[in-house]
Amino acid sequence: MGRKLLRTRNVLKSWAVFTGLCAVLGIVPLVAGNYRLLSIFLFCALLLASAGYFYADRIVLGMVRAHELQKAEAPALHSTVERLASRAGIPKPKLYVLRDGFPRALSAGRGPRGSAIAVSHGLLGAAPPAELEGVLAHELAHIRDRDVLIQSAVAVLAGVTVETSRIGGFLQRGLLFVLGPLAAAFVHLFLTSKREFLADAAAAELCGSPHGLADALIRLEQASELVEFQASPATEPLYTINPFAEEGLAALFVTHPPTGERVRRLRALDPSWRDKLRAA
Repeated sequence: MGRKLLRTRNVLKSWAVFTGLCAVLGIVPLVAGNYRLLSIFLFCALLLASAGYFYADRIVLGMVRAHELQKAEAPALHSTVERLASRAGIPKPKLYVLRDGFPRALSAGRGPRGSAIAVSHGLLGAAPPAELEGVLAHELAHIRDRDVLIQSAVAVLAGVTVETSRIGGFLQRGLLFVLGPLAAAFVHLFLTSKREFLADAAAAELCGSPHGLADALIRLEQASELVEFQASPATEPLYTINPFAEEGLAALFVTHPPTGERVRRLRALDPSWRDKLRAA
């Protein structure tokens, strides 16, 4: 019942975002009293909202420059995702690859029947099979619970808000000073860190062990401390952990809980893990 309520809330939040977009676009003609123009604005807003709902995965994957990963290119990875998706009771999502060496993964879309997972070359090269499985299970949990829908919608609209500062020309920095916090406030209004704890627990269940994901989280955090990551900070909610240095504009968009707390909770799912490690 708890997960069913969570999924319903995520869908309602997403439509609240799309409805809010329609309302914002309708303010100008409404204030002007031009109802014909209002109808045109609202029609365009509905088209944008529909496109955002049905093509959220493609929009996000375009933002991060991901490319579809064919089955022949990585049959083992496809097999792992198919197996985990079957355990989660959802169709296998599409797989994409990020062609860079920074270890990271993300999911995007609208839910079990319209989502995708993207992994980087860096993650595929650095993560052992158990850790990679844990990360994939975490992203599948977001897809199953429809976290991915609200995450994608919020990331796209926040990203557009931040990028709007570019129209300011020489006033870009000043405009960003206003739009950046506005976009960040929008992100925090709809996303909470609780979704990550729930996805971690679900991933441990899918994998039959919490330790693969726990080890992967440690590895990903170490990578983020060693290598600077450059991208729109509005995409932060999409990743398994926050890949950005928590400073400047990026610090405003942090929605992930501390990695140490996530690892602690995962280890607590198997209290005897230290004894097993000593015995090995």
